[in-house]
Amino acid sequence: QVQLVESGGGLVQPGGSLRLSCAASTSIFSINAMGWYRQVPEKQREWVARITSDSSTNYADSVKGRFTISRDNAKNTVHLQMNSLKPEDTTVYYCYADFREGFRSWGQGTQVTVSS
Repeated sequence: QVQLVESGGGLVQPGGSLRLSCAASTSIFSINAMGWYRQVPEKQREWVARITSDSSTNYADSVKGRFTISRDNAKNTVHLQMNSLKPEDTTVYYCYADFREGFRSWGQGTQVTVSS
């Protein structure tokens, strides 16, 4: 079973930065795309960003220009650099991976809190 382990969440002041990481227990060359969702209160998870196997990136409008997703193939890891954080970015962030075999795996989630 493929595992995705997230790290990097925490508490930061408005305007600050955090970098989330998602490490896969298998080579990310077997993955079509990886990305992040976040939990929205009383709603389904909100998609945030993704990066494909050819390093194409896409972002939700709410984070475009502030968040950057990247991948480190040597470490089987994807990062989400979050800058200019706002209180409304506070929630749990989940990493996901879409595999070539057609299934999706999820990480356990990491809490991001933006507060003064």
